[in-house]
Amino acid sequence: MVKKILGLFMQQAFVVEEKIRQSTKLATSDLLREVGNTLNGYTSNEVETQRERFGENVLIHKKEASIAQLIFESIKNPFSLVLLTLAVISFFTKDYAAVTIIVLMVTLSSILGITQELKSTKAVEQLTEMVETTVTVQRKEDLEVSSRQEIPMDELVVGDILYLSAGDIIPADVRLIQTKDFFVTQSSLTGESEPIEKYGDALNEEVKQILEANNLVFMGSNVVSGSATGIVLAVGNETMFGNIAKSLQEKSTVTNFEKGINSVSMVFVRFMLIMAPIVFVMNGITKGNWLEAFLFAISIAVGLTPEMLPMIVSVNLAKGAMEMSKKKVIVKKLNAIQNFGAMDILCTDKTGTITQDKVTLKYYLNIHGDADDRILRHGFLNSYYQTGLKNLMDLAIISHVDELEQKDLFNNYRKIDEIPFDFNRRRMSVVVENINTEKYQLITKGAIEEMISICSHAEYNEVVEELNDNLKQEILNRCYEYNEKGFRVLGIAHKKLDFTSPLISVEDEREMVLLGFLAFFDPPKESTKDALQILNEYGVRVKVLTGDNDAVTKYICNEVGLNVQNFMLGEQVEALNDEELQLVVEDVDVFAKLSPAQKTRIVQQLHKNGHTVGFMGDGINDASAMKVADVGISVDSAVDIAKESASIILLEKDLMVLEKGVVEGRKTFTNILKYIKITASSNFGNMFSVLAASVFLPFLPMMPLQILILNLIYDISCTAIPWDNVDEEYLKEPRQWDAKGISKFMVYFGPTSSIFDIITYLILFFGICPLVFGGSYGSLSPEMKILFISMFQTGWFIESLWTQTFVIHMLRTQKIPFIQSRASLKLIGGTLFGIVVGTLIPMTFVGKILDMTSVPALFFAILIVIIIFYNILTSCVKYFYIKKYSRLL
Repeated sequence: MVKKILGLFMQQAFVVEEKIRQSTKLATSDLLREVGNTLNGYTSNEVETQRERFGENVLIHKKEASIAQLIFESIKNPFSLVLLTLAVISFFTKDYAAVTIIVLMVTLSSILGITQELKSTKAVEQLTEMVETTVTVQRKEDLEVSSRQEIPMDELVVGDILYLSAGDIIPADVRLIQTKDFFVTQSSLTGESEPIEKYGDALNEEVKQILEANNLVFMGSNVVSGSATGIVLAVGNETMFGNIAKSLQEKSTVTNFEKGINSVSMVFVRFMLIMAPIVFVMNGITKGNWLEAFLFAISIAVGLTPEMLPMIVSVNLAKGAMEMSKKKVIVKKLNAIQNFGAMDILCTDKTGTITQDKVTLKYYLNIHGDADDRILRHGFLNSYYQTGLKNLMDLAIISHVDELEQKDLFNNYRKIDEIPFDFNRRRMSVVVENINTEKYQLITKGAIEEMISICSHAEYNEVVEELNDNLKQEILNRCYEYNEKGFRVLGIAHKKLDFTSPLISVEDEREMVLLGFLAFFDPPKESTKDALQILNEYGVRVKVLTGDNDAVTKYICNEVGLNVQNFMLGEQVEALNDEELQLVVEDVDVFAKLSPAQKTRIVQQLHKNGHTVGFMGDGINDASAMKVADVGISVDSAVDIAKESASIILLEKDLMVLEKGVVEGRKTFTNILKYIKITASSNFGNMFSVLAASVFLPFLPMMPLQILILNLIYDISCTAIPWDNVDEEYLKEPRQWDAKGISKFMVYFGPTSSIFDIITYLILFFGICPLVFGGSYGSLSPEMKILFISMFQTGWFIESLWTQTFVIHMLRTQKIPFIQSRASLKLIGGTLFGIVVGTLIPMTFVGKILDMTSVPALFFAILIVIIIFYNILTSCVKYFYIKKYSRLL
């Protein structure tokens, strides 16, 4: 049966691949006939027909998991596996009550974990839908009016006419029919990171490997530069990417968050593996009952196991994601929350983050600095006719012309060809034809230094002169003056083309005539200075990594209070090897004129220095750096590849929004640490108490089943920790996983609770129990000894629960609990519930099943005194701990 299903799957995949292979040789008209479309696009009815026939453009890697699969996934953590192992051992030793309790604990943890996992998955899906990726297609309305439309990616169908440009993610498998300097990366499919140029012509020969066909692009690739038109051949699971995803269950990369959780888990497991055998041996030797000692050791092992940890983590992350969404921060990957909170360096572009993202064209000047409408006209033709990703300066030029009501500029021209922008040339060109004169003109716009490098002449008042060194220096000096005032400057050049078929390449961008320059202004945001100061207070150092020139960058950074004393350009970065750059990046906060590769190198070196690095960007030039950063941050208006590379999406491009997200990330991580550290110290303290009891008491201080119930009640009360308040000082600095720190915490605070456990032992053994039963343990009859043991065990059960519960409030804050820092109402309610239930159990039928009995009122009076002194001692230990290690959690 399995072979048959696999055979059908392979046969279907072969049919789709063969269809794609054959399409490479078809002319555009034949291909359109095959898919039943025209260049005018489908109607809405035709779209529905195609969707029913070929399916939706959605990747479904696997079927929805069954309940059994979800349960299996939920118990694949070290704690649940340890507990189940102990349950099996208890079964063979016929301790069925222990088996029941352990299975109940694992089941409860699994149910809560599954519930929260489903909730968090649904929450992430809902949040991700808020940041929808769209594609541009040609579609017809019902009235047969054809137009380009932006539609969600999942609404794409086979046969759609698709338009692609720089920054786009390829949304399906597509046969190209028209391209212009179109480069894509296919690393997600082939592993090759170098861009590949693609063309729109039909192939003469059949390709052996369709991934190598130069007129096909595939889902999962992304556009580096240029533009293209194509016809969709396959969508969703029928794409090459979809077939790979179905046939290969790729193992996901272990994140820093998962590594941290695993390291913490192993701390608990090691302590359990050491302590449980010691308890077993000591009780076996002192009590003589090795079976009872073995069962007790098992219950101790269970007591050391924080089986609710996976559930607590899931709840914290899901709650954190929802809270962050209220602050306009969308979490695509839940595990990124910890890295977001741990971030101590934020690398960001300048435009739109530090500045207002409202670029306006202020001046259009000739080479001698005089206003000249001719410069504006050439700039408009260049920006209007380019088909690549229009940046803010292109939009500013077009908007300015609209305001001047000069839109008829393009009526006398038509576009012939273009050379898209790339980050090495830092310029772009278009060829236009004057309809009236039938003459061709190449118009190029770009960074002023790059423009001067390709110009041999300059034009002033329609007089062309040689661009000599003196004139070059004059132009550069004038542009630099504008740069120093915060203006971004682009040069404009042109060249007449005399040939009849003016299709151009980069080689044609030479010996041009410089006309002048355009000056743009993007003022700094009023909130940026305050945002930088707040981020600094929260331990996040901001570094600006921009492709803009040095003078503009210095001006803007000075305005917002960033240190520009140590300043570095891309060419200086390029001259350093990795070891040298690793030292330099610590001191330099502002980098300018960077290429995408240089941004990536800087992030990598900061990471090598031990920093948790966030990178915030919205352009195709930022995607690589975002991928290597610990946490990639983008905005919902970013290009597709930037949003795909990010794990955090901001609904508002503002550092103030980022600060709110960082704070929420730290709250989430702090509440996870609270459960881990408090539970660890409490459980470790219980082990010390048990060791002391094993040496001095003639019986077990608590029955194995009683320990299991105690642990269950405590864990249930801890489920409210994700909703706890977090003190301000915990939010002021980045937090990292620290397994050694957890061990230190256990060693300090565990024995503290043991002191009062031992005091309780003494009071119960030499005071309350002899007082109630009229004599010491050794002088009582066997029947009275049983009652003596029952009251002793009940007393320690109640005291242990009270101290464990109160210590949550003592150790959740560095301040004085209940006075300087109050827990959330949910946590107060949860812990109060645990105390009440645990105290009442001995008085119920459950208490009888557990061999418990009621304790006298005198015990509770003494217990209150014990709790008061326990809190005082814990406060003293807490003071010395903070003094030595600077922080509590």
